[in-house]
Amino acid sequence: QVQLVESGGGLVQPGGSLNLSCVASGSIFTINLLAWHRQAPGKARELVAFHTNRGGTNYVDSVKGRFTISRDDAKNTALLQMNSLNPEDTAVYYCNVAGILAGDYRPFTSWGQGTQVTVSS
Repeated sequence: QVQLVESGGGLVQPGGSLNLSCVASGSIFTINLLAWHRQAPGKARELVAFHTNRGGTNYVDSVKGRFTISRDDAKNTALLQMNSLNPEDTAVYYCNVAGILAGDYRPFTSWGQGTQVTVSS
């Protein structure tokens, strides 16, 4: 089992910044993919950004140039730096990690519990 704990959400004014963090714990051999998704009220969950173990990143068009996804493999941590936030970014943000378990080398995918980001004046 791999558990994810997210932090860093909160209330911020338009134009402000927040940094989300997601720490993975458990018997992890390797993490292949880190991703952040979000779900706004009344809307479907959408993929915001992902980061592969080869260093590739991609972002949904609405956050390009404003959000940056990164990873700290030594700490099994995924980070999402969010700048120039606007009210349309208001959502619950979820961390998603996929990789290989230690020991039996089975693949796993895990989700965090979600952290609320609210952008409002």
